[in-house]
Amino acid sequence: MSITLTESAAHQVQEQLNKRGKGLGLRLGVRESGCSGYAYVIDFADQVEDSDSVFEMHGVKVIINQDSLSFLDGLELDFAREGINSAFKFNNPNVKDACGCGESFTVES
Repeated sequence: MSITLTESAAHQVQEQLNKRGKGLGLRLGVRESGCSGYAYVIDFADQVEDSDSVFEMHGVKVIINQDSLSFLDGLELDFAREGINSAFKFNNPNVKDACGCGESFTVES
């Protein structure tokens, strides 16, 4: 299992954790949602559960619950600024299709 966090994404996560004043890292997962089936869930992690896997890159921890791990294996999380917009970008090799609005995705079982 592998998850990659680019330097740009790691810098953004660290910046947000510093502003927040606490947190172990970034919690990443998926939930059923939208017209295509699944959506990404991203939040701060204040603790690690027994069912979590922890990946660390560029000094930042990414914490993923076991239930989401198979959907995210091979994921590269990037952070990009495009004009006045900035956002995390999910480069996920498991995604087979996405809805037109980009809010949800489908994976092959």
